[in-house]
Amino acid sequence: MIVSWNWLKQYVLLDMPVAELERRLMMAGLNHERTEEVDGDMAIDLEVTSNRPDCLGHLGVAREVAVLWDRPLAIPAARPEATGQAVDSLVRVRIDCPELCFRYTARVVRGVKVRPSPKWMARRLEAIGITPINNVVDVSNYVLMECGQPLHTFDLAKLEGAEIIVRQPTPGEVIEAIDHKTYRLEPGMCVIADEQYPVAIGGVMGGAQTEISHRTADILVEAAEFDPVSIRNTARTLNLHSDSSYRFERRVDPEGIDWASRRCCELILELGGGKLCRGVVDVGPPPPERKPVTLRLSQIRRVLGIDVPADAVRKILIALGNVETGADDGRVEVVPPSWRRDLTREIDLIEEVGRIHGYDAIPEDVGVPMVASTRRAEDRVASKIRGVLTSLGYDEAMTVSLVDAATVATLSPWSDAEPLQTLSPMLRGADRLRLSLVPSLLAARRTNQSLANPEIELFEIARVYLPRGKKLPDEQRMLAIASGRGFAEVKGAIEAIVDALNPKAQLEAAGARLALLDPGRTCQLKLGGKLLGYLGELSSEGLKQFELREPTAIAEVKVAELLAAADLVPQFTPLPAYPAITRDLNLVVAESVRWADLAATVRANCEEYFEDLRYRDTYRDPERLGADKKSLLMTLVLRWNEGTMTSPEADRIRDGIVAACREHHAAELRT
Repeated sequence: MIVSWNWLKQYVLLDMPVAELERRLMMAGLNHERTEEVDGDMAIDLEVTSNRPDCLGHLGVAREVAVLWDRPLAIPAARPEATGQAVDSLVRVRIDCPELCFRYTARVVRGVKVRPSPKWMARRLEAIGITPINNVVDVSNYVLMECGQPLHTFDLAKLEGAEIIVRQPTPGEVIEAIDHKTYRLEPGMCVIADEQYPVAIGGVMGGAQTEISHRTADILVEAAEFDPVSIRNTARTLNLHSDSSYRFERRVDPEGIDWASRRCCELILELGGGKLCRGVVDVGPPPPERKPVTLRLSQIRRVLGIDVPADAVRKILIALGNVETGADDGRVEVVPPSWRRDLTREIDLIEEVGRIHGYDAIPEDVGVPMVASTRRAEDRVASKIRGVLTSLGYDEAMTVSLVDAATVATLSPWSDAEPLQTLSPMLRGADRLRLSLVPSLLAARRTNQSLANPEIELFEIARVYLPRGKKLPDEQRMLAIASGRGFAEVKGAIEAIVDALNPKAQLEAAGARLALLDPGRTCQLKLGGKLLGYLGELSSEGLKQFELREPTAIAEVKVAELLAAADLVPQFTPLPAYPAITRDLNLVVAESVRWADLAATVRANCEEYFEDLRYRDTYRDPERLGADKKSLLMTLVLRWNEGTMTSPEADRIRDGIVAACREHHAAELRT
């Protein structure tokens, strides 16, 4: 936001050096970028954060100056004399899309002389980088930069019919804007139209058809409030950004709309003559009632580390526009002004007191008690995942969310829909929101491989963006792994994560087929009966696709399912009082039998004695075992918590397990 020194002096006394003004504003939250001299004036460029749209006008900055230096603030009354006919006899307003346009007001000034603006106005606009056009257009720009409320002026004679219609565009509708470029309008945009054609892109730019010219005599003045999200989307879609859209995106003062309209008409009458029609067409609900906020004075010392006198606190808050509704020795209750939507909590008021009182008034060695906040369950789960994987030798990667079309097409286990596409790529060709983390990790593996790094064990916890038609994408947090250690070890890593989160949870594996993965070494992972994710080794085609030389296993699982299964309450388990007994089982089964299914049968037949089951090896020998057969070697750990388990008891359990495996999987004990 560029402000003019001479313009600012209209509202507040400026008797301090420019450098002092810049420093105090910077310390109060309006960071100073630079100052340039422009035709005898000083153009001061201030950085305004998105939560302070009230400072996107000279009056807002002047209010800050008035509070910081304890000066009176002079705001123009904006009381134009209305001597013309009733405005509702000339124009009507209808809002067909109240979700896009919250409020629309219209006033009419007739008999205006359109001519160049006076020098004082032209100089002020030029000082902040706006080229003067004529007195009517310049007035709308002047009021915009004065109070931050965008306005638009229409040539009333060029409007078809006597009604302004605020609506969404019809299919294929186009408009020529005042920059004399044609734009194709899309659903979800807000259009200002007459009875036949669109005459403005609501909140963004007016149309060329009704722009003010030297022949204009009757003027319709628009002041409105539009949905910020709609304006932002429209400006980005059309690549059409303006001073108006910039302010509507950050919200305008709902109670300042009528003041801006009256101020605009007042200046038009002053600079162009004419008569203002009586009344105003005002369509839309009234501004919502502001809720009071209570500030406990004791919290100021707790947060800022210093005491601020109660009278000084009340003075600061009232000077900023808050209305006091109650106070006692320990608290102050105020209703924030309509132009400060960011003041909704006690901490917001404390921040206001701190920045106006002066952060430089807080000693460097002041003690502020700090208490660590409770971490979210999602963050605690992510921390445990990182702890397990880093202890297993994996390194955490961070990849970008935008990828190119070729990367998206390689591997997408979660969605077959077209990914969301951005207007401008983040990197060369990277203009699509990723559907999976795996391709990015494989690209990182390829890069490391080309640099001859010996170990490339990577994981990432980040979001993928799954399309949902015209709705916002489904953002799901995923854990992805890319490893050269093989299918079994990556599966073991995921089992270790599940065990760390909840030792009672059981990971299940089922058959799956995914493009670019080896069908014989690919599975679907389930947790608590719900889909957790996928695990597999790249096929030869997959290795070729990603230009990898070494065998690579990948996995991708949903963090939300890990969170749902996690037991984050610390548990105490006493050390076992009695010894364990181990039994090795070597079972010959058909090649189609999966380890997960066999292990589930073993666990289910251990009664209350089961403690652990460890996979040891897989052996294949067609001559000894038979064609299409394999031998699975495992170690079973048994323990009885009530006493010492004997060998005959362990043998009985083992025999029962062998019988169950024979029944369910046609397994035979290899001796």
